[in-house]
Amino acid sequence: MSIDTTTSAQDGAITRERVRQRHFKLPITLAVGTALIWLMAFVFGRDGISTYRLGDRTSSIDLGDVGVPTAATVTVCAIVLALLTAYAFWAVATYRKVGLWVPIVFALLAVFAFLTWSAAGGLVPVTGLLFGAVSLSVPLVFGALGGVIGERAGVVNVAIEAQFLFAAFSSAVIASMTGSVLLGLVGAMVAGALVGSVLAVFSIKYLVEQVIIGVVLNVLIIGLTSFLHGALLNPNSETLNSPPRFPRLPIPFLSDIPILGPVVFNQTLIVYIMYVAVPLVAWGLYKTRWGLRLRAVGEHPQAADTVGIKVNPTRFWNVLLAGAIAGIGGAYFTLGSVGSFDKEMTGGLGFIALAAVIFGGWDPVRATLAALLFGFATNLETLLTNLGSPIPSEFMAMLPYVVTVLAVVGFAGQVKAPAAAGKPYIKG
Repeated sequence: MSIDTTTSAQDGAITRERVRQRHFKLPITLAVGTALIWLMAFVFGRDGISTYRLGDRTSSIDLGDVGVPTAATVTVCAIVLALLTAYAFWAVATYRKVGLWVPIVFALLAVFAFLTWSAAGGLVPVTGLLFGAVSLSVPLVFGALGGVIGERAGVVNVAIEAQFLFAAFSSAVIASMTGSVLLGLVGAMVAGALVGSVLAVFSIKYLVEQVIIGVVLNVLIIGLTSFLHGALLNPNSETLNSPPRFPRLPIPFLSDIPILGPVVFNQTLIVYIMYVAVPLVAWGLYKTRWGLRLRAVGEHPQAADTVGIKVNPTRFWNVLLAGAIAGIGGAYFTLGSVGSFDKEMTGGLGFIALAAVIFGGWDPVRATLAALLFGFATNLETLLTNLGSPIPSEFMAMLPYVVTVLAVVGFAGQVKAPAAAGKPYIKG
């Protein structure tokens, strides 16, 4: 920390004080990643050719396969990563801002080096890897959007896991009974909003600690859905747990673009809703009266109350909206991915979505990018297992959570939560 002061020429009194802070967490995180890649390059080096398949059978344009020498490629990447890490340390040490491009380029190079090392003598289907990453990220994105809205309004939404699970259960039952995926999707949104309403009532009206009520809701919904799954769905699986699934809707011409076309433009309706929801929430949060009021009650509720904004009702309705958005992510489990409900099928992804909110600095676009990163890490674990990576499978299963921890630790202290998040407002 550095303190710059300027004194008056007349009486020597301090007239200006400026405090500059340095956060070394990001450079240290980059150093850890660099050390791992250096171990792969110089200690556990692998020879051979790593092949990347750029084409896809659903695309009319085939780019073929590209092979790179494993050892040389990993070595070059390790050197570049070391230079990026050194730059990050220098920038922080000299009180300069580390551009967002540094962690982005670092992450891309590190993943490329890791993939190349793991795929020595093997084949990496690039389109399949990216498609799986997007698919796994969809519920995380909706959960992160719900988390951003809730916390911007001043309510910490630890119950995203419960909203996922109850929405997945409700969508499976409703879609199975009606044969309509759209009604199942609506039912999922209502289920997510119901969980949100319980969170809102207890945290806003009865002033219960928000983290505690969120944890209680998670435990309650896990127990409730597990009981109903065994008592209701299993004996009647044909009528209550066999929902139709959203079909893929390829966009003409765009879906034929090499690599990204099948990944982005050959998706289901829920994914296309995600494409609209992210910019819509970002625009609404920063460019509309709704967003201004929402941010006001989450940052300075007393000031918002002074200018006539009803703080607690605003919080209540926005927590319901956040639950409904998270419910769309829950519907994806049963109507877009698996095709039936299973107990605890969300697997803790609600907490990963909450981590994406923090990693993204409570911003909808950045939280979405964080969710995509976690989805990519999850799919990468599956791919590396199929490639026969020398890393033990137990460590591979830890990969998504290790990425989550490193990401949150690396950016902790550089992002600031809404000032009134988690704090109930009592009108004086």
